[in-house]
Amino acid sequence: MGDYAFAEAEIVSLLSMSTRPFPVRRIFCVGQNYRDHAKEMGSNPETEEPFFFMKPPGAILQNGETMPYPPGTNELHHEVELVVALNMGGKDIPPEKVNDMIFGYAVGLDMTKRDVQREAKAKGRPWEMSKAFDFSAPCSSISPEMYTGIITKGKIQLKVNGELRQNSDVSEMIWDVPHIVHYLSKQVEILPGDLIFTGTPAGVGPVVKGDKIEATISGLEPLIIEIG
Repeated sequence: MGDYAFAEAEIVSLLSMSTRPFPVRRIFCVGQNYRDHAKEMGSNPETEEPFFFMKPPGAILQNGETMPYPPGTNELHHEVELVVALNMGGKDIPPEKVNDMIFGYAVGLDMTKRDVQREAKAKGRPWEMSKAFDFSAPCSSISPEMYTGIITKGKIQLKVNGELRQNSDVSEMIWDVPHIVHYLSKQVEILPGDLIFTGTPAGVGPVVKGDKIEATISGLEPLIIEIG
């Protein structure tokens, strides 16, 4: 145990193609960053600024693994997202500097207890437990930016048991990656190892035990998990 009261937590990491594993420090998520999804959730994308919530590093589920159906919900929803992995940080970062901080990209799922979220919103309570539960952030291996280039467009899709549920393009994001990071860095200091889930397009919906989810973004490793 060394100098601590008990054994320290293991570092959560993601595989990175052709490089050493990427250690995950924090997970920030952008809410309602596609116009069609914002409308789907009853918001006005033309007037609302971006907002953020977090998931713990322990929410990561590795590609190819089975996600246990979480307790306390009867309405588990899928949300496919472009994930940006950062290897540099700072405060109040200008948008034009952000692309130099990107280590790489991945495909992620922001799994959501929709019924829990809906009830918390109705009561004016925090909806952390609808987003930050165990295994709620499945993620593919990271594709380094040196191989992908800066991603500003590309088809983003999600299928459940082969049925297409979500289908859009990364270029449809309301706030692009440089402005997401700029806005977030005005509120917190960005640190190496941070992941940013950049929002999901319309078509979110429920999954049940036994469902197979395939999430894809052009040029990145597909993310495939099963609900167990």
